[in-house]
Amino acid sequence: MNYRSTRSADGKYTSAQVIKQGLAADGGLFVPTSLPTLDETAVAALSKMNYADRAAYVLGLFLTDYSEDELSEMAKKAYSRRNFGCNPAPLSRLENDYVLELWHGPTSAFKDMALQIMPMLLSKSLEKTGEKRDALILVATSGDTGKAALEGYKNVPRVSIQVFYPESGVSNIQKRQMQTQEGRNVGVCAIRGNFDDAQSGVKAIFADKDVADALDAKGKFLSSANSINFGRLAPQIVYYISAYCDLIKNKQIAYGERVNVCVPTGNFGNILAAYIAKRMGLPLGRLICASNSNNVLTDFFDTGVYDRNRPFHATVSPSMDILISSNLERLLWFAAGEEETKRCMNELASSGRYAVSPAVKAELDMDFVAFWCDENETKAEIRRIYGEFNYLSDTHTAVALNAARKYKENTGDDAKIIIASTASPYKFAPAVCSALGIDYDGDEFAAIDALSGRTGVPVPENLASLLGKAPRFTDVIERGDMKERVLAF
Repeated sequence: MNYRSTRSADGKYTSAQVIKQGLAADGGLFVPTSLPTLDETAVAALSKMNYADRAAYVLGLFLTDYSEDELSEMAKKAYSRRNFGCNPAPLSRLENDYVLELWHGPTSAFKDMALQIMPMLLSKSLEKTGEKRDALILVATSGDTGKAALEGYKNVPRVSIQVFYPESGVSNIQKRQMQTQEGRNVGVCAIRGNFDDAQSGVKAIFADKDVADALDAKGKFLSSANSINFGRLAPQIVYYISAYCDLIKNKQIAYGERVNVCVPTGNFGNILAAYIAKRMGLPLGRLICASNSNNVLTDFFDTGVYDRNRPFHATVSPSMDILISSNLERLLWFAAGEEETKRCMNELASSGRYAVSPAVKAELDMDFVAFWCDENETKAEIRRIYGEFNYLSDTHTAVALNAARKYKENTGDDAKIIIASTASPYKFAPAVCSALGIDYDGDEFAAIDALSGRTGVPVPENLASLLGKAPRFTDVIERGDMKERVLAF
């Protein structure tokens, strides 16, 4: 399978080249020139496999210059019992819907599902492409990607990683996770600003020829672990296919039954993976895009106008506090093609907004619908779900649960919904405590203890152990100093 940029048809890239490079030279994102198909026979076979084998099969459809044995070995290591327990992506039933729990990995966030295997894919790509330089992974994070990438890439040979996060745009638990990261090849730094500032700074560094030349002189080159890298996106496609297979395996659906998918969405990578799975032939229905008060995506799907020129809200679901959804560029390419994509991205860069044509809007309406909720609604959803089902949800999953409910109320569609659950509730314990009326005396760790004591839900070990770890990385810099930090790494 070959790949190309969303902004240019020039060149045909292999999957190893795409994973190594991360971002196209013209600023676009890499996309497959065509999508593989997934028919009933394939889904039936996948339904009989474990998660690691499903991952190896699906990744093999996209990463065709990796051998079957290579992908199988990587998947078994990534999705081992040690990393994820007995089931990396279990489904919890809530009446007619199913919560797809994607947070049973080493950092208690869905990013682990991709970032436990992506470092192995990158390391192998250096060998496959004959690359003599070492890779420097550059990451902007709204909370979860940073820790998951740090954990995945720590001590990986020929790879180092620098993470930037907004000083006040992550939870204290997320901050502590990053600040205490172990590994000889890792760096972490906060910036003054929000996630969009961090992401824009990282993109500017990627586009800076002087940076590239300086790193080249040191025997290094830049790559990415964000979902702008297709090597991060591809493993996310797996868990939607796996969830559908599990519903078949457990006799909750028969093949061909359309299942809707609802995803709490910020940078648009997670829901884009569901869209790709659908385009491959997986029988998915509507893709429900769930946003918090930073509802730029809801407005886009409602009106066809993307406008980031609006107030930024710091919310209790900080991983979704994003106004520039990078992966939306890939959706535009799939729906509208290269020229429309370039026009929209140029207008976004110059004015902060763009409008798609009526034809493109109609195309998007066939797959997507969007809803959003504010802080009060998010907390009310946590209370409702816990009261009705004794199910403890984090703040991001609650946004999706709220959107799924609104979708059913607005449409009358009673099809089953797979709701992506993206983080352990203990990563956002103060907000969850507030939602449930649980008092605690102290910091976020006191909130974790209070929440666990009230609900009896076990605390993931990786979070419980944070209290005794001393921070390693406490620097806070201006966005304009990010380049200097990268060059000094």
